[in-house]
Amino acid sequence: MSGRLVVISGPSGAGKTSVCRALKRLPDVEFSVSATTRPMRDREENGIDYHFLTKPDFEARVERGEFLEWADYNGKLYGTLRAPMEAALARGRIYLLEIEVAGTRQLRECDTDGLYVFIEPPSIDELRQRLVRRGSNAAEEIEQRVRIAADEIAAARGEVAGRPLYDHFVVNADLDATIARVTELIRS
Repeated sequence: MSGRLVVISGPSGAGKTSVCRALKRLPDVEFSVSATTRPMRDREENGIDYHFLTKPDFEARVERGEFLEWADYNGKLYGTLRAPMEAALARGRIYLLEIEVAGTRQLRECDTDGLYVFIEPPSIDELRQRLVRRGSNAAEEIEQRVRIAADEIAAARGEVAGRPLYDHFVVNADLDATIARVTELIRS
């Protein structure tokens, strides 16, 4: 019995992390723990929140082909290790991966089989309001995130080798309905 890779993407504030948090509770789902070179924050645990690597170690793993995808984000490296996914799929599990559009593009370019779902906000204005309600960012940073989100939404509609980047787009107007829809897609 082989498993299934499920890729979830979406801009900051669209609700992808909340959707993934709910999906992780399903008994046959394993969630990918990304690797990063950024410093560990208070209350984070190595191997639970991220695999914290030094930059030289990360780069060596890239050279050895140990990553499914990786990216430089704001001067720090982030990536998805290949071995945990392969092990989960071999056990017949659903391997849930939360990544950016650029990472999805890398997976599609390598013809990585899976279900690709993009979570999007009902509108850019609603996204801005969600980011404001979080209360953790200055107005300038919120506007920067909104600009990045608009670019990500446009890029998500792109193609790789004549195939759509994402199989499904789910508008997150209601979180419970969005979780139910994504669960339905995973089970189909």
